[in-house]
Amino acid sequence: MQLNVSSVHLVSCVGQKREQAYPARALYVSAWFLKARRYVEASRCRWFILSAEYGLVAPDQVITPYERTLKIMPVAERRAWAERVSEQLAAAVPELAQVVFLAGERYREFLVRHLTGRGVAVSVPMEGLRIGEQLGWLGQHLPQTWRDTET
Repeated sequence: MQLNVSSVHLVSCVGQKREQAYPARALYVSAWFLKARRYVEASRCRWFILSAEYGLVAPDQVITPYERTLKIMPVAERRAWAERVSEQLAAAVPELAQVVFLAGERYREFLVRHLTGRGVAVSVPMEGLRIGEQLGWLGQHLPQTWRDTET
């Protein structure tokens, strides 16, 4: 099955990471990230990780662990981060038509405006859900074949 190249899922980074460099898809180890990763990989769409340190990160890009977080980043830095990510996304996916965010408000707050300003449709399927509810949503929305292999 071929990837849908005009739709992209953006998954936020998480605090729980391995202690050495890994491809980004394997660096983050929280239960939430692992479930979000399974969900986006099952979607057959391109996906990227939104990293507070590196911006837009391809799943196979090897990165080192870091402690930077958008939660405590000043507003001006978050605006600059969103602009950087928007530019990275435009370069990586010039034909982008839709973005699905699996990311909290701090990751979306300034980035959504950049995307909608370029005519990109944006959706946030888990908006308003708490972490436990998000884990449940992710589990319920995995294709059955992926749920059967869940550990």
